[in-house]
Amino acid sequence: MNTSTRTFRLSRISRGWLPAFTLPLALLAACGGSGLDPILGTPSVARAPMVSATTPISATPSVTGVASTVRPTVTFDRAMTASSITPTSFSLACPAGAPVTAAVSYDAATRTATLTPAAALPASTTCVANVSTAVLDSTGFAMVSPYTWSFVTAQAVDTTRPTVTFGVPANGTTGVATNTVITASFSEAMAPATLSDTSFTVVNTTLNTPVAGTVSYSAAARTATFTPTAPGGLPSSTVYTVTLSTALTDVAGNALAGNTAVAPAAGAEVWSFTTSAAADTTRPTVTFGVPANGSTGVATNTLITASFSEAMAPATLSATSFTVVNTTLNTPVAGTVSYSAAARTATFTPTAPTGLAASTVYRATLSTAVTDVAGNALAGNTAVLPAAGPEVWSFTTSAAADTTAPTVTAISPADGSTGTCLSTPVSATFSEPMDPATVTPANFGVTAGGTAVTGIVSYDAPTRVATFTPSNTAGFSPSTALVVTVRSGATGVRDLAGNPLATDRVWNFTTGTQPCLGSSINLATAAAYGAFGGGAGVTNQGVNTVIGGNLGTTAACTLVTGLHDASNVYTETPLNIGVVNGSIQCGPPAPGTTTSLDVATQARADAQTAYNTLAALPPNPTAGQLGGLTLAPGVYTAAGGTFDITSGDLVLDAQGNAGAVWVFQSAAALTVGLPATVRSVRLINGAQAKNVWWQVGSAARINDGSTMVGTIIAPAGVTVSTAGQTVQTTLIGRAIGLTASVTLVNTTIVAP
Repeated sequence: MNTSTRTFRLSRISRGWLPAFTLPLALLAACGGSGLDPILGTPSVARAPMVSATTPISATPSVTGVASTVRPTVTFDRAMTASSITPTSFSLACPAGAPVTAAVSYDAATRTATLTPAAALPASTTCVANVSTAVLDSTGFAMVSPYTWSFVTAQAVDTTRPTVTFGVPANGTTGVATNTVITASFSEAMAPATLSDTSFTVVNTTLNTPVAGTVSYSAAARTATFTPTAPGGLPSSTVYTVTLSTALTDVAGNALAGNTAVAPAAGAEVWSFTTSAAADTTRPTVTFGVPANGSTGVATNTLITASFSEAMAPATLSATSFTVVNTTLNTPVAGTVSYSAAARTATFTPTAPTGLAASTVYRATLSTAVTDVAGNALAGNTAVLPAAGPEVWSFTTSAAADTTAPTVTAISPADGSTGTCLSTPVSATFSEPMDPATVTPANFGVTAGGTAVTGIVSYDAPTRVATFTPSNTAGFSPSTALVVTVRSGATGVRDLAGNPLATDRVWNFTTGTQPCLGSSINLATAAAYGAFGGGAGVTNQGVNTVIGGNLGTTAACTLVTGLHDASNVYTETPLNIGVVNGSIQCGPPAPGTTTSLDVATQARADAQTAYNTLAALPPNPTAGQLGGLTLAPGVYTAAGGTFDITSGDLVLDAQGNAGAVWVFQSAAALTVGLPATVRSVRLINGAQAKNVWWQVGSAARINDGSTMVGTIIAPAGVTVSTAGQTVQTTLIGRAIGLTASVTLVNTTIVAP
């Protein structure tokens, strides 16, 4: 026995001094480690290693339909001692009490242990995997308690090839930040050892040269990430091609069925994108959480989710960066964290089979270790922008579990509809929040003549809308009958309490021959901006202005006033302070450079292209007063040349279509609200701010305290609120002046 000791002398705390004391080092090790408390300077117990993810995923109820050739994996939250991970410390029994003969390996790069059974597992059997306290991290500390989870095998051997369900950047995307990383999410758990810089490659197609980089894999998110080696990331204004080869296999050994495959053969997945002239410096935010902050009566079997404003780095989302605490007992909740790239949503799943304790207050926290794919740390609700900060919220459970099955409350296109535009997204709206991990192409599919249509499935948590978008950039085939199925049952879509859809929801529609409205509207690099002041600058008054996204102008930086980003301050005074959650791009003199001017010039050109596209759409004359109206998707042209939202609020009804687009064409002006009358634009039934466009011939004005939605592009600039006003005015969209300035007074801008 190790009898070495260590003596500690405690700092003074609130009521005097505590004496020095001596502890055996062996006792410290048994407690999980030692160190100094960062606040008191006193000895503290180091946190033991934890399991951050498993495949098959740990869930309640247990995941079913798992291939009998599965190789279970467990990912730890830190580096582990490989020699401690053995068939004894990481074991499998199928069923419980019947040990499975298996080999165990450990991949240090991904902190993932893989258990490879010597033979296929028995079909239709509940298998129990166990990680014992014999596993040690790299410093020799053990887990506090064993980690056990179960899954149920399928009736037959898995011969289904994995597919890529979502890629970031998406195929054909332009204006991609130079510091982004490239990710690919898969339809099922992949074999980590098959993911490398030889099977996941990126090529600079402009120069026809390979990009050096490293590849990592998040088992919890089923997502691989390619990180360029160069410190500055990718060169600007360059086309890149991404390739995932057939060397990639799932955990059952099936090779990839990529978009070049001719079924049933394997095939590579290939896509391309084009970089912008600038890096992404905008911090991600949490846009929606379930349960909501302050909510009560939350079902004990619910999962906790957080949705983000942009694509996140899957490896940064784990049980250490996304935590839940029982504040009644001040104890952490054991759980696993997964991430859905298509939904941009992280999910915390409590480990306990019964979920959370009844009638208890819980606090959820996302730390600043969480970053977007460009490496920007979270701007949570505790942040003082432009600095990072955690996102913290709380809720109270009820005394019971949720046993109510979700339903589909709306669909688009309508059942039996004909002449549907080709690139229309197919969507289903649910009665309650859904588990993003279950909203996948396997559970939400479209077929043509019995053959599956390739597409991407996403889920928008705030609107509870799932969307299927065809992979073909031109959309569905013309004049084609299509059948949509949202699948039910244990392996179908489920709500956050694990309740499956009771019955399949099936409907059909037939395409026409025309492209959809909005399919040609592309802001390109200008999409990254919350405000753009043409060649005249951007001015802020007041101390409460916050701009989500970049801010730009082709004018000199001296014409940006009352604002700052993380790097520079632009003529602020004690009464005029505004924060930009991104970067400010403007021309010389310093801090402007020729490079930042080039970036702004490109964004202005891209905004002009989008403006011209909007102006060229076939007009649809309508009354100029939009207040009090509820409008379906479409083009609306101000008959008198001016749009006003002053006599009431404007409601935009998507009618269940998540891809619904509105274009408002005004030859002259746009006015929202009056100085003493607050007006709003409201979105219902799946409408999204990113699909609302305002093409304004001269200038736009949003009056004090009003809430506006959509991207406003106006040659003569945009004015928000009135000098001296302290009431907050909100734009969920973008304010883009092509020639003139953007003027802000205590304004919140949230770029969609």
